[in-house]
Amino acid sequence: MSIINCKIYRCAKQDGMYLYIHEDKNRDDLPEQLIKMVKELTHTMDLELSPERKLAREDINVVMRNLKEKGYHLQMPPGPLSPNICRGD
Repeated sequence: MSIINCKIYRCAKQDGMYLYIHEDKNRDDLPEQLIKMVKELTHTMDLELSPERKLAREDINVVMRNLKEKGYHLQMPPGPLSPNICRGD
C-alpha cells in the first residue's frame, strides 16, 4: 500500500460525515444501502493518501485498507464526548 488517490465527499445526512471513494470507483459502484444512508454527496476534494500522511480524525492505515478492499471509507462525525480539533476542545 504505497499511494492511493481518492475523492472525498461531504454527506448531507450529518455534519462531519465524509465518504472517501477510491479514484477508480464512482457513486454507482457503492452499495445501495450506503447511498441511502449518506443521502446527497457533495465533492469536497481529491486527496493522495500514503502511510506517512496524517488525517485529523481517521487512522490512515484503516482508510487506505478500506479503499483498497471495499473501494470506499465512511468517516463518521465525532461523538458528543470526542474532542473536536477544529473547535479546540
